[in-house]
Parts: sequence; C-alpha cells; structure tokens
Amino acid sequence: MSEGNGTSRPAVVVVGGGIAGLAAAWELSGGAPGPDRSTPGVVVVEAGDRLGGKLRAEPFGPEPVDVGPDGFLGRRPEAAALCREAGLGDDLVPVGASGAAVWVGGHRRTLPASLAIGVPTRFLPTARSRVLGTRGSLRLALDLLLPRRDMRGPLGDRAVGPLVGHKLGARVVERLVDPLIGGIYAGGVDDMSAAAVYPLLLAVAQHRGGFMRSLRRATAVAKATGTTAGTPEGVAGVADTEQPAFWSLAGGLGSLGDRLGAALSARGVTVQVGSRAERLSRHPDGTGWILDTSHGLLQADKVILAVPAGPAADLLAPHDAETAVLLQGIEYAPVTTITLAYPESAVPSGLVGTGLLVPRTARVPRELGGGPFLVTACTYLSVKWPHLARSGEVLLRASAGRFGDERAVGMSDDELVDRVQAELGLLLGLEGAAITTLVARDVQALPQYRVHHLLRVTGIEAAVRRLGGLAVAGAAYRGVGIPACVASGRAAAREVLDGPESGAPGH
Repeated sequence: MSEGNGTSRPAVVVVGGGIAGLAAAWELSGGAPGPDRSTPGVVVVEAGDRLGGKLRAEPFGPEPVDVGPDGFLGRRPEAAALCREAGLGDDLVPVGASGAAVWVGGHRRTLPASLAIGVPTRFLPTARSRVLGTRGSLRLALDLLLPRRDMRGPLGDRAVGPLVGHKLGARVVERLVDPLIGGIYAGGVDDMSAAAVYPLLLAVAQHRGGFMRSLRRATAVAKATGTTAGTPEGVAGVADTEQPAFWSLAGGLGSLGDRLGAALSARGVTVQVGSRAERLSRHPDGTGWILDTSHGLLQADKVILAVPAGPAADLLAPHDAETAVLLQGIEYAPVTTITLAYPESAVPSGLVGTGLLVPRTARVPRELGGGPFLVTACTYLSVKWPHLARSGEVLLRASAGRFGDERAVGMSDDELVDRVQAELGLLLGLEGAAITTLVARDVQALPQYRVHHLLRVTGIEAAVRRLGGLAVAGAAYRGVGIPACVASGRAAAREVLDGPESGAPGH
C-alpha cells in the first residue's frame, strides 16, 4: 500500500487500535474462518505508541500488572470468542473468587447473593446481610406487602436510581445499586440511563405485583434462555451460563492488544502505531475517503471510527456538524487506579470475595480529614486472580475518581498514595505501609450514559450511515465492557462490508 500518491487504495481503514478497533479489523480480515480472496485490505491507525487502548499493563515488581480493566464478563461470549479465534484460548484464566463486600456504617458488609447487579431480588437474604439497616429493610419489605405501582406508565427511558428508589427505597440505591451499577460506569445512577445500562428494569417496573419478584422471574428467564438482553451492558447476546463469571489472560489483559496486533499482521493487516488521524475528507471522485494522518495520507473506500466520542466528533464535524455536537455531548469520567503490594502479615484475614465497594455517601472520619472517601472500590487482586499471587505478598488495587469527583486528578502521586493507604487502613484494617505502589491515571476513562443515551446513539449511527462508507464503534455507544466493545467493533465491520459504497450525502 502506498500513502498519499493515489497509486493504491486500501479498502478499509480502522481509526483506533483499542479493543473495538482491533475487533473490527479482525472481522474485516475474515473473522473466525480467516482471510480469503474476498477479504478487503485493512489498515489500523493508532495515535498512541501501543495497541490495546484502555487495556494496558505496567511493570510492578517481578512482573507487570493490569492498570486498565483486569478481566471481562464470562456471561457474554464476545471477548472470550475473539481470544479463542486469535489462538489465545489456552491463556484464558478464570476468576479465582466470588462475591464482594460494601462499606456501610463503618463496617464491611458482605453483599447478599440474591442481587441482580445491585438490585435485590429476595427480601430475607438482603435483610440478613445488614447492608440496608433496619429502616432500609423495613422499606424493602413494603415491596412484598404493598408494592408501589409505577404511575408513570411505560417510558422509553428513565434514570436507574429514581426508578429503583421508587420501588425499593433510597437505601437500596445508596448502598447497593449506586456502588455496583454506578461503579461499572464511574458515574452516578441518579441520571444514568436504564435503557442503556439495564433495560430489564424498565420492563419489570411495569409488571403488577412486587418489583423484586418480577425481577427475579425475569432474570431466571434470561438465564434459562441463555440471553443477556436486558441485563447491564445492554446489548443482546448469547450467554454461556457454564462459563466463569469473569475471564482474564495469563499474561494480563494488557497483553491482548499486542497479541491481537500480531495475529492481525499475520493475516496481512497493516498496523500503524504512533499515527494520529488528523482530518477526514472525501475523495475527489466522491466514492471514498482520505484520512490525513501524522504519517501521511491514507485513501480508503470505507472507514471505521473506533475512537472516543471527542476525536470522532473532530473528524466528523466538517461533514455533519449536528452529529459532532451529539458526540461532544457524551461526557467522560476520570478514573485513577492505585496498585499496592502489602506484606502478607499486614493484611488481616476475613476479607470476603474479590473486593470492597465504597458508596459515595460514605464519609471518612475527621481524624483522617473528613469528607467523602477518595477510594471508590478496592480489588483484592491476587485473590481475584490467583495467577498474580506472590509469595509473602498481597496485591490490592484501589480505584479513585468518578464523574463529578476529580480530587484525584489534582493530587500528586505521593499525595494520592498517602491518602489511599490511610483510607485502606480504615476500610480493610491494614497495618503499615505498602512495599510497592503504582499509580495509573485516565482522565477520560468511561463515557457517561445519561437518560436517553440510546436516542443520542441512534441519531449518531443513522447520520454516520447516511454519509456512506462510515461506521462508529467503541465504548461511547452501547456498552463500556470489553465484550460490548468487541461486539461493537465486529458489528461496525459487518456494516461497512455489507453497506453501500461511500458517496456524497444523500447518495
């Protein structure tokens, strides 16, 4: 392929080398069967110096650890299937523990097993967990005795927090739903789109009778039929209920980008790292696109934009200003991860499951400075993933930052580590200081799915489709998890392969 001289023309350019872009390139280059004579030429353009996007690892003691996502859902098949197709099936490792706790009233309380991603489906296990306290449990009991009707009627979308709060009470939202669902998106459920993140709630809210019973029955049907439609992450797919709850890779998820890149190169895909997409223009003949990159010009019949909403808006603005405005309206939350290695003797026994959640309403004692906790969650990393276990050490990973809380952004690494260690000492009963620490920052970590997010996405996708020869993919649209991003990338690839050639608007 030549650049900028017009003598050759790659069929498809994928802008963005994160997991969505790599999944798109994999599908374009033949998917599971592999390339054949009809397979188009594919070029992946990545602005950074490595592939994988949010999936990244950093050196930490004797071996690296993930500082982005450390695992992906097993009940959705897309990510595990891509790993197996790329020859990485033997490297898949299952999660080593289950369950978690939440910080309530100065204590760690084990989450009840009867939750549907934070929403109770049974009264007794939830009440016995003591997470809600007496007042919250009494309010929850009303769903059994005098269930609250939904007076608003069927709506296309509603906020998760108010919907669940109306049915089950404010404490359910504060201590269960917001830490769990809100934690997935590093946001708050007060204005989070139920249609985008948990559409089953919208359907269940219209059922007669108790909300918990209706949700329990609906989730049982979803499990029995092997679908994930209506569950958090919001995209239908076939779920394998025999799979572990989460998977990772033996070499860490941070290795997935480079390993997929190598597999794509073996298929003949051209991969360019350190090449920033600066401008997207129509080809003079009106039947293709020209991508101006920091490495030169690329000509393509079709283009997939697998980049965050802001860069996608910049590339599309000259062609559809309204679509650019819709994209710019998708805001992102900052997240900082702090990985810590403690001596095994410093960590008390009795830590339950894979980690601890900290509600946004929890407050630090005055002797530690007061105010909300900086830590939003702590993962017991070497318990969750036994292949990370080290002799004499326990690995923990704390998360700080959510939408509307940017305190961690303004702190130095030393200040951040000191504050996090002080909070973990209170939350987990740790004694002494960590042996090793690692801070990793992402100021635009997770897109926020506000009420009517899917209307926004539908408008973006329709406008891009009308431009011809274009598609968008990634976490900004229909799910932030790795399986959802893989599904997004592969769907975008099929769309440009099956769609009409690019041309002037309206053609």
